[in-house]
Amino acid sequence: MNNLASQAATLMIQGTASDVGKSILTAALCRILVQDGWSTAPFKSQNMSLNSYVTFDGKEIGRAQGVQADACNILATTDMNPILLKPKQDMVAQVVVHGKPFSDLDARTYRESYLPHAEQIVKDALARLRSAYDVVVLEGAGSPAEVNLKDRDIVNMRLAGWADAPVLLVADIDRGGVFASIVGTLEILSPEERDRVKGFIINKFRGDVSLLKPGLDWLEERTGKPVLGVIPYLPQLGIEDEDSASLDSKRAKRHWQENRHAKTDDQLDIAVIRLPRLSNFTDFDPLQEEPDVHFRYISNVSEWGQPDVILLPGSKNTMDDLRYLKESGLADRIIHFAAAENGWVTGICAGYQMLGIKLLDPQGYESDHPELEGLRLLPTETLFTSEKRTVQVQGSTTLFADQGLDIAIDGYEIHMGRTSYVEDAHPPFHIQARAYDTATGSISSGLHGDGAAAKDGRIWGTYLHGILHNDDFRRAWLNAIRLQKGLIPVTGGLRFKERRAAAFDRLAEHVRSYLDMQRVYEIIGGVTATMEEGKR
Repeated sequence: MNNLASQAATLMIQGTASDVGKSILTAALCRILVQDGWSTAPFKSQNMSLNSYVTFDGKEIGRAQGVQADACNILATTDMNPILLKPKQDMVAQVVVHGKPFSDLDARTYRESYLPHAEQIVKDALARLRSAYDVVVLEGAGSPAEVNLKDRDIVNMRLAGWADAPVLLVADIDRGGVFASIVGTLEILSPEERDRVKGFIINKFRGDVSLLKPGLDWLEERTGKPVLGVIPYLPQLGIEDEDSASLDSKRAKRHWQENRHAKTDDQLDIAVIRLPRLSNFTDFDPLQEEPDVHFRYISNVSEWGQPDVILLPGSKNTMDDLRYLKESGLADRIIHFAAAENGWVTGICAGYQMLGIKLLDPQGYESDHPELEGLRLLPTETLFTSEKRTVQVQGSTTLFADQGLDIAIDGYEIHMGRTSYVEDAHPPFHIQARAYDTATGSISSGLHGDGAAAKDGRIWGTYLHGILHNDDFRRAWLNAIRLQKGLIPVTGGLRFKERRAAAFDRLAEHVRSYLDMQRVYEIIGGVTATMEEGKR
C-alpha cells in the first residue's frame, strides 16, 4: 500500500437513475486504479438486491460489491457493503447488517427507526476501508435527486459528504433524455451538493459521437462542469449484472435477438422459470454464453414452447413462489414435463426445495403457509428455520459417475431451511464447507453431502449457487442432455471463469479509452502523481 495519507482518497459514482451503469463503471475504475498501481477497494453503504455474494468468511453482501472486489484483486468483506436490503414482500425487506440477517422491516420502519442507527455502521465501515487502502471508490444508489429521501440519505450525497468524496454523475443515453436527466438532477441538488459533482459520464452510447458534440458543449456551458467521457455500449461484457432491473433489460434484448436468430437444430432449448421473487439469477450467466444453448426465461405456461431443460432458480420467498407455480399452472406443466416427456429439470437453492415432497414452515419464517406440497420430483423434505446458512464450498460430484467422470466443483450457499431425505438416497454432491471463525481468524472445513437426484440424473437439485460456473461440470451436464437428445457431444467449449477474469481487463481498457483519466486523477487528488511518473 502507498502511504500517501492516514486515510484513502475517495471518488464517488452516482447516477441520474437506477441501472445507468454505476456498478459496472465502478468496477472499471477499480480495475484501472489497480492496474495503475493503487490498492483500491469498492464501497456501497446500502444495497438493495436479491443477487448476493458470499464473502470468504461466510457473510452476505450485494453481488456488485463482490464483483468490484474481484476487479480489485482483493477479498470481499462486509465493510464494502455493510447494509444489504433483500426485498421479501411488497414494502418489506430483510435487512442484512455486516453479512448477517438483522430483521425484516417495512419501508417506513426502516426509514424512520433504523436509518439513524445505520449512519454510524456506514461511517465505521468506510473508515476501516480508508485506513487499509489507497483509494476507495464509492457507489451511490438510484438517484441523489430523490427529494423525499434526502433528509435521511446514507447512500448518495450525505455519504459523499461524510467521505469528502468528489462525485462523478453517470447518465444512460440509451434511455433517452440524457441532458434533461443530468440538468434536472443538478437542479434538485442543494448548492453544496452541486459543488461536489465534478463532472459527467454519459454511458451506453451507440452511434457517431460527433453528432452528440453540440449537446455536450451545451451541457458544459449550461452547468459549468465537464463531460469526462462518453462511454460506448460494450456488448457481451462478460461480467454479471446487479439485479432484476438489468435482468429485465437483458431479457428484452435477448427476446429481440431470438426473433432474429431462432434456435438451431444443434442447440439445446434451456428455459429458466422467472419466479416473481427470483434471486441470484447470475447462476445462469454461463448458459447464455454457451454456443450450443438457446437460453430463455419463461413466466407463464403460454411461453413454455418446447424446452429440453427447465431450471428452477433461487427465490427470496420459496413458499410464495411455489404457490405461484401452482396457481399459474407451471407446476403441473413441470411435473408432466419431467414424468411423461423425459424432460430434464434442475433446481438450485429454493428451486431444489420446491422439487421435494413437502415444505414445512410451522414458525412462519418464510411465509404464513405452515405447509405446502412440493412438486414431488425429488425424495426430500425441507423445514424452514430462523438460521441462515451462508458459506463458500468446494468438492466433487458423482452425478456423472456412469460416464467415468470425477469432477471438482465449487460454489456458495445462501439459504434458510434444512433439507432431508424422506427415503434412502445418495447425495450427488460431496462438498467441504469452509467456515470462518471470527474469534480466531481460522478457517475450518467439514465434508457433507448436498442435493438429490432422480430419474437417471435427469432431475437433480442442489443448494450450490454458482454450480453452473464450473466449466467441466456444466459441459458434462450439457453433453449428457445432448446424448439423450441424439446430438453429438461438444468437446472443449466455454471456459467461463477464464473469460470473466479477462473481461475485467477488457472493461478497463474500454473505459480508459473513452474517459479522461488525467482529469479523473486530478479530481480524486493525492494520486495524480501515479500517471505523471509513469507508474503503470
